[in-house]
Amino acid sequence: MASIDWSQCPAVESIPGKVSGAWVFKDTRLPVATVIENLEDLSVDEVMDQFDVTRDQINAILDFVAQSLKASLQQQSPPVDAHSV
Repeated sequence: MASIDWSQCPAVESIPGKVSGAWVFKDTRLPVATVIENLEDLSVDEVMDQFDVTRDQINAILDFVAQSLKASLQQQSPPVDAHSV
């Protein structure tokens, strides 16, 4: 799986000494990884209630992940040669 470059996501930050430098939602101490891991088992509404995060914050990271993975897949796919098809 491709590695995500969180430094390009405007919704998050990593500050040395704050939550051990983990990527967190801006102006919070909530790690992005915590939300992503919990979305495996909980609905967006449940995550919002449990972790005091907004729908906009969740959408921002999910959109960023989707864009990052799409870009990674496009880089990995070899160009199609019509003559070889």
